[in-house]
Formats: sequence, C-alpha cells, structure tokens
Amino acid sequence: MMTAPKPDSAAKEKEGLHPRNLHRFGYDFEALVKTSPELVPFVFTNKFQTVTIDFAIPEAVKALNGALLKHFYDLQYWDIPQDYLVPPVPGRADYIHHAADLLASNNKGVIPVGDSMNVLDIGVGASCVYPIIGHKSYQWSFVGADSDSKALKSAQKIIDKNVALQGSVVLRVQKTASNILAGMIKPDDEFDLVICNPPFHSSLEKVHQAAERKWSNLKVKSGTEPTLNFAGQQGEIIFPGGEDAFVKKMIVQSAQLPNRCYWYTSLISKETTLSPVYKTLKKVKALDVRTISMAQGQKQSRLVAWTFLSETEQRNWRERHWWNS
Repeated sequence: MMTAPKPDSAAKEKEGLHPRNLHRFGYDFEALVKTSPELVPFVFTNKFQTVTIDFAIPEAVKALNGALLKHFYDLQYWDIPQDYLVPPVPGRADYIHHAADLLASNNKGVIPVGDSMNVLDIGVGASCVYPIIGHKSYQWSFVGADSDSKALKSAQKIIDKNVALQGSVVLRVQKTASNILAGMIKPDDEFDLVICNPPFHSSLEKVHQAAERKWSNLKVKSGTEPTLNFAGQQGEIIFPGGEDAFVKKMIVQSAQLPNRCYWYTSLISKETTLSPVYKTLKKVKALDVRTISMAQGQKQSRLVAWTFLSETEQRNWRERHWWNS
C-alpha cells in the first residue's frame, strides 16, 4: 500500500485533502518536468515568484495531470482524446482514499488490499483515472464501465500501454446509455466497492452557464482568455434531471442487486442533492448509509455510501473476500 511522501519543509499543505493523498503539498514542477518533458512549455514563474502553470489553458491542465499520473503512479503512457474531461488527479485520489477508509471501517481499521478486491468504476471515462490510482495505491482490481465507445478505446489504450494495469483493469461497454448499474454487474460478480463520479448538469444550457462562470473566473485569476472547451463530452457531464436524477436511478438499480456489492458509493457535488438521495435510500431500505465530507480548497463535495448487506452478510463477505487476501 502506498504511503504519502514526507513533504518538503517549505511546502504548504493543501487544505482538506486526505492524509494519504500524495498531492497534499502542491506540485513539485522540477520533478514533474523530468518525468514529463511535455509539461515544460506550460511551466512559468508568476509575479509572486511561484512556479506554476496557467490553469486557464486546457492543454496545460492536461499536461499537468498527465505528469502527475506518470510521476506518482508509474505510468509509461497516459493520454486522452481532445474535448474529453481532464481529471483533477488530487480530487480523484481523495475519493479512492476515503473509499479505502470506508472499507477499513468494517475491517477493524485495516484497509483490505490486493487483487482479490474487486471495484466497479461506473463511468470510467477516457482517462481511466480511478483504476490507475486505486490499483497503484491498494493493488485493487477494477472493472471500468462506460457507454462511450471512444472513451473506452482511450482507456483500453492506457491499459495496453502500461504493464502494471494489464490483467488488473478490464472494461465493459454499457450498451444502454440510460442505464447505470443494470447490465454492468453480471450474475456471478461480487464487487467490494462501486464508485461513481456522476454527471451533474441537466442540460446543455446549464453546461454553457457553468462554463461561462469558469471561463470568467479563470480569466480574472490568470489574465488569459480561455480558448478551448472545458465541458467534456455530453455523456460525461449531462444526464436528464442532473446529478439528483442520476444518483437516484443508481440507487434504485443497486436495490435490484442487493447482494452483488458490499458498498455502493457515489460522489455528490451539490449539497441540494443529498436530501432526495437520502429519501431514495430510505425508500429502497438500504441498511447502512454513510456520508463522508470531502474538500479541496474552497470546493466542497461528499461521498455517499450505502449497503444492503446485514451484519451477518457483511461478516460472511469479509471472511470470503478480505481475510484470505
């Protein structure tokens, strides 16, 4: 299991990140450019004498996150097609580490590790970022599901070009885009964990409004006019009814598969989503519901987890899957 490196004494810890997050103490650009020379053109020293990149430039953000994945997670190759979401690696790592703590909370404080641990990533995307971080950090095995064939092709290329991921990450195509879990969990599957970063916009209009706010904020901070689309593909960011409808549908479908997973989880970006999610979980009679707060600077989010397993079923699961790993 990976442990966080000792920080430089001068490095300032980022507020809110998980204690095991490898990115808690900012970006060591000197080390990152050695790993990823393609980052070099985007690195500069700002007026505060801080080495950084311009976060208003999409290519710079992509190069930074690619460098982080290569430097900290030992990738030989990582890339995504143009106009797909660039994953903010520190935030994605936080989800994985909090999910690991969730598993440990049922295992006498010990995080279950190893390739016998099976995780389903709903919406694995072109970046394959959660399997990359989860496998390197805890040696978990992953199934990545997505309805976007181009995204799956990109993720498969990442797997094929990185020996460590081969045999530990497999992909499944969701043939019905309106489904979430249905069709992705086979009759003989048993997942210790399901993770999901749901689309949170309800329409293209909402996407444009959010993009305009982001462009405006970035221009004010950097003085640069953002030139490319930040939004990603529609399937990554839009679902009829938004995040609320997506997660509620995921919950309903999870209730149809109560014994196929120990913990179902989803990232929740909007606080207003919590109330309808809790109501749906109560309706489907989830036996245990947890809410884990997550933060990165000023950005607040949370991880909601639920299980349908009784205490006896949970103990039997742990004996079968975790204690023999």
